[in-house]
Amino acid sequence: MPRKSWREALATYANPATLALLLLGFAAGLPYMLVFSTLSVWLREAGVARETIGFASLIGLAYAFKWVWAPMLDQWRLPLLGKLGRRRSWLVLAQGLVAIGLIGMANFDPQTHLSWLIALAVLVAFASATQDIAVDAYRLEILGDEHQAALAAAYMTGYRVAALLATAGALYFAEGFGSTAKNYQFSAWAGTYLVFALLMLPGLLTSIWMREPPAPPHIHAPPPKHGFFHQLLAIMAVIVLVISVPTLFIQFYQSDLVATLLGDVTVQSLLYNDRAFMRAMLYTALACVSASGLFWGGLAPVLKTAAAKYGFFHQLLSVLLLIILLISVPAMVTQYYDSDLLLMLQGQLSLKDLLYYDRAFLRALLYTLLTGLSISSLFWGGMAPVLTPVNDFIVRYRWQALLLLSLIATYRLSDTVMGVMANVFYIDQGFTKEQIASVSKVFGLIMTLLGAGVGGLLIVRFGIMPILLIGAFASAATNLLFMLLVGMGPHLNMLIVTISCDNFSAGLATSAFVAYLSSLTNLKFSATQYALLSSIMLLLPRLIGGYSGVMVEKLGYAHFFLATALLGIPTLILIALQWGRDRRQPTDETPTAAAEKA
Repeated sequence: MPRKSWREALATYANPATLALLLLGFAAGLPYMLVFSTLSVWLREAGVARETIGFASLIGLAYAFKWVWAPMLDQWRLPLLGKLGRRRSWLVLAQGLVAIGLIGMANFDPQTHLSWLIALAVLVAFASATQDIAVDAYRLEILGDEHQAALAAAYMTGYRVAALLATAGALYFAEGFGSTAKNYQFSAWAGTYLVFALLMLPGLLTSIWMREPPAPPHIHAPPPKHGFFHQLLAIMAVIVLVISVPTLFIQFYQSDLVATLLGDVTVQSLLYNDRAFMRAMLYTALACVSASGLFWGGLAPVLKTAAAKYGFFHQLLSVLLLIILLISVPAMVTQYYDSDLLLMLQGQLSLKDLLYYDRAFLRALLYTLLTGLSISSLFWGGMAPVLTPVNDFIVRYRWQALLLLSLIATYRLSDTVMGVMANVFYIDQGFTKEQIASVSKVFGLIMTLLGAGVGGLLIVRFGIMPILLIGAFASAATNLLFMLLVGMGPHLNMLIVTISCDNFSAGLATSAFVAYLSSLTNLKFSATQYALLSSIMLLLPRLIGGYSGVMVEKLGYAHFFLATALLGIPTLILIALQWGRDRRQPTDETPTAAAEKA
């Protein structure tokens, strides 16, 4: 992106689309925080264990797999709502489902109906991820590349304001309605979530009011081969496969199946008393029913992202290999950490004891095997079909595509993993919800707005890469402030400094990163390609974040925050490498223009 004057940079904000993105960003930020951050405080106050809260954060994986159904938003207008246009109809549907899901969550107490509450949170997460796909596509199509930084800053400003309201504001409401750490009241949290369901109304009205962006030329092609309900069924089948395949392996491992094969447990006892085995059979049945679609083409709409040269079995295999790889790598690292491998290497434990009695080590070996098999498939093209959506990267950047995808996958790692336990940390540190809400509302809001605005302005003035580097460094470094706060107890002034710096860096970094992803996206695949890139951005942080509660229990808060800060180092190295390469090979050609040539 060429540098511009300060006057030209400021002028990019003077567009009606900027206001629309501000309000759409607000609608996007509310549900994300309500099912990710604020829900953790609600669960903790209700007495739910930290480990359970950490695993509940895996709800956020809905955002990591949104590329699965993103092609539907590129191809279809919805019935009835389709009169609003391709982008707006999906926005209205998604925002309506978010509001309905939040109202549903307000009717279930986690102390008595935790499963129902989590199920509705999953619905909100999927609807919110769909809203994100539509908003991103709208932003990329409504204006050209020269306005993307301003649109990204406006979007992030609205997003961060909503995020603060959905965290600090939610805590304030819950405290005001009568729920405290010592006196939990379900009715207070129910009222809070009903208030935020109502706050989805501005985004819904914006979707109805704003103009529909012009459809790119490739949209005026013959209608898609697969029907709408066929595509919807295929998406549901793939989601079931994503959940059931890794889970059935885990449940079989936890069952007494091996003991039954060895004759130590009877088949009758296995079938009637082993709940893990029954769950494994259930997930096996679900996986088989979903995978059976390949015999009659049921999964074709989702799997047909690859070129026609790939066979159907090859496409299905590539999806499963990618899912296994993405799950097994972080799980492998975690299980090795939990095992007694270090004691064996130090001579305090025999290899026989490690192999026979250390279940964590055996799980680590299983995940290592799965990882090795998945990675080996790269050499014979096993993952080629599912990786075809990034072919545009390969055509434009060749070997550099790996560097870019690594940068995308790790950029949000440091702050996302830390963020899962941030609110839980505040509560455990002794701060009241009123203190957390007040500090976030006054200092956090100001610094977030300042960070997002300054980020958008600096991007237009100086380009993306330097601001991307500064944002990545600041996001990781502010985690060290949380580490200092651990030893200071409920120190209000330090909380002000910590939250202020954290919010400013988050606003700056996220504005830079949204603009960076936009610059890499080809408008011919606006919804699908941006969804894929943003899914790569969220997947690794979400998977590792699911173990954040376990990390806190093992390391303590101080070492946990230090570890999350160190997670930012690979990102800084990747940005420096990419920036250095860009400086050595300057180009006046925009990414979109390059994509058009490709």
